[in-house]
Amino acid sequence: MITFPKGYMAKIAKWYGKTEEEIKKMDMDQFMKLVPSRIRRTLKHGLNQQQKKVIKKVGIDHKNIRTQSRDMPILPSMLGKTIKVYSGKEYLPVVVTLDMLGHVLGEFVMTRKSVTHGSAGLGATRSSKGVSAK
Repeated sequence: MITFPKGYMAKIAKWYGKTEEEIKKMDMDQFMKLVPSRIRRTLKHGLNQQQKKVIKKVGIDHKNIRTQSRDMPILPSMLGKTIKVYSGKEYLPVVVTLDMLGHVLGEFVMTRKSVTHGSAGLGATRSSKGVSAK
């Protein structure tokens, strides 16, 4: 069991001063007033077919949610769910948290890896010319 010092209070996670329960109870108009303009415009114009499928799977508590829709806005109904987002090569899992609201899924899945070079091969440098291949 973990013991905390006397008077210690656990920090409650909030987003724009609202707890997770309050955010889940919000209707879409109230949520749209809190998010940045890019997400607000996307929601105002309406979601495309692929995004609507993701929302439908989230709503019925589908276990294996996979999507290539990297421009899908993160909505309150997605909180706590694991969504596998396509990186261009594979589907990588993203666990949606409170801090991710107002962003899009593609921001949390990188499409490029950092370059890691190995050691120089035979003939790669002038000094390796004298080394035998055997």
